[in-house]
Amino acid sequence: MADESHVAKTFPTKPRLKPSSKKPNRTPEFKYWKSFKTQEISGLVSSVTSIDFSPQPPHHFAATHSVSLSLFNPYHPFSPTEPISTISAFKDIAYSASFRSDGKLLAAGGESGIVQVFETKSRTRLRQLKGHSRPVRLAKYPRIDRLHLFSGGDDALVKHWDVATETCLCDFLGHKDYVRSGSPSPVDDNLFATGSYDHTVRVWDIRVSNSGSGLGSCAMVVNHGKPVEDVVFLPSGGLLATAGGNVVKIWDLIGGGKRVYSMESHNKTVTSICVGKVGRHSGEESDQYRLMSVSLDGYLKAVDYSKQKITFSMRFPAPLLSVGFSPDCLTRVIGTSNGIIYMGTRKKDRVEEAAEDDFIGFHYREEPRKRALRPPSFRYFHRGQSEKPREGEYLILRPKKVKLAEHDKLLKKFRHKDALVAALRKKDPEHVVAVMEELIARKMLFKCVLNSDSEGLELLLAFLQRYTTVPRYGSLLMPFANKVIQSRAQDIRAFDALKGDVEVPKNGEGARYN
Repeated sequence: MADESHVAKTFPTKPRLKPSSKKPNRTPEFKYWKSFKTQEISGLVSSVTSIDFSPQPPHHFAATHSVSLSLFNPYHPFSPTEPISTISAFKDIAYSASFRSDGKLLAAGGESGIVQVFETKSRTRLRQLKGHSRPVRLAKYPRIDRLHLFSGGDDALVKHWDVATETCLCDFLGHKDYVRSGSPSPVDDNLFATGSYDHTVRVWDIRVSNSGSGLGSCAMVVNHGKPVEDVVFLPSGGLLATAGGNVVKIWDLIGGGKRVYSMESHNKTVTSICVGKVGRHSGEESDQYRLMSVSLDGYLKAVDYSKQKITFSMRFPAPLLSVGFSPDCLTRVIGTSNGIIYMGTRKKDRVEEAAEDDFIGFHYREEPRKRALRPPSFRYFHRGQSEKPREGEYLILRPKKVKLAEHDKLLKKFRHKDALVAALRKKDPEHVVAVMEELIARKMLFKCVLNSDSEGLELLLAFLQRYTTVPRYGSLLMPFANKVIQSRAQDIRAFDALKGDVEVPKNGEGARYN
C-alpha cells in the first residue's frame, strides 16, 4: 500500500492543461491616474472649446463654452460642479481662456474677432482689443509679463498687444491659414509659438522685428505635416510639442527644430494637449512631467516623453476637445463636444485642506483623540484584527481549509475504482484526466479498469469515445483506450449496452469506435 503521508500531499488533484490567468500589471503610474475621482459637470449647452487653470492657489479653472466663460472651484466644499461665476459678455462663441500670471485678469477670444480682458473677481470687462477681421481662436498671456498678450485668428495674423493702452505693438506675418493655437515660452517672455492649419508651427521673438514697420519676424519654423490643432512648450523651454491629425510630435528647438518623438496612438484628430507635473504626493514618481493629449476618438493619453512611451490611457463616452491639468497636480479637467466637463480630483493632504478652509472662511479642527482601550473591554482583545502588515513584519496566516471534490475524498481513502467512476460521472474531461494521471502515479489505473463493473466500464468507454481524438488528451487516452478494449473484450461482447460504443478488435487489430 502506498505511503499515506506522501499521497495526502497531492490533494486536491489539479488539471495541468488549464491555462493560468494573469492579473494585469498595476504600476505606480497606473494607480496614480486611477486615484482621480471623476465628476461630471453638465448643462453647458455647447462644446467646451478651451480650459485654463489659474497659476495662483486655489487654482480655479476657466472653461469657454457657447457665448459664456465659466469659472469653477474644484474643491468647493458644497458644490464643486457648479460654476462660482459666469461671464456672458460675448456676442458669439468664446475661445481660448487665459489667466494672467497673478490670476487677477482673464483674457479670451471669440467668434466676433475681439480679444476681451476681464477682472476675475468682479467679472468686469476692462479691455477690448480690436484688430482681427476673423474669429480669434488664440489669446494667451506670457509666463510672467502682466502688461502684454498675443493673439491669433482665422485671418492668419498673429498680434502682440499692449493691454493697458489697447494697442497692437506688432503684427507677425507668415502663416497662410487659420491660426488656431499657441503657447508662451516657460523660460522667456519674449518667445512664443503658434500653430496653423498651413501645417507649420512658427516660433516668434518679439525682440526681432523690422524697426518702424510694426512687423515681426519668425525665429524658427517646423512642419508638422498636418493641420496643427494645438501647440505647447515643454517645461525646459527647449522642446516643443505639437498636435495635428492623429499625431503628436516633439521638436528640439535648441537643435534647430529636429523632431525627437512622434506618437500615433490616436485613431482620430488630436484636439488638445497640455503638460502636467504628476505624482507630487506619490513617492518615487515625484517631480516628473507628462504630456497629456485628448482626441475626437474619446481617449485621454499620458506620455512620459523622457522615456518616449505611453504610461496611461483612458476612454470617455464623447469626443474630447480640451484638456487641462492644475499646477498642484490635484485636478484634471477634460472638455467634450457635447457640453460635458469631466473633472477628476485627488485627495489633498490635511495641511493643504486646512489652508484651503481658512481661505474660504472655514477653520480646520483636529479630530478628537480616540479613547485608549482597557483590558476589560471586548474590543481590547480584538484590537489589530484589521491592521495591515507593515514592512519588515512577518505575517502568519492560518492554513485555509481545502474543499475536496468527491473523487479527491475517495482517492484519500484509497478507493481508486470509486474515485475514477466519480470523476467520470461529473463529465469534466480535465478532472478525469487529472485523476487518471494520479492513478498512473500510484500504478492503479489498469487495476481499476479490470475490476470495474458494467456501469463503470460503460462510463469509461463513453468518455474514451468522446475525448480520445481531442488533441489535448490524445497522447494519454489513445494507448489507454486500446488496452481497455483488449483487456475487457469479453465483457464488451456480453453486454448489449456496450456493443454500440465500440467495435471489438480481432487478433491484435486496433480498436475502432462507432
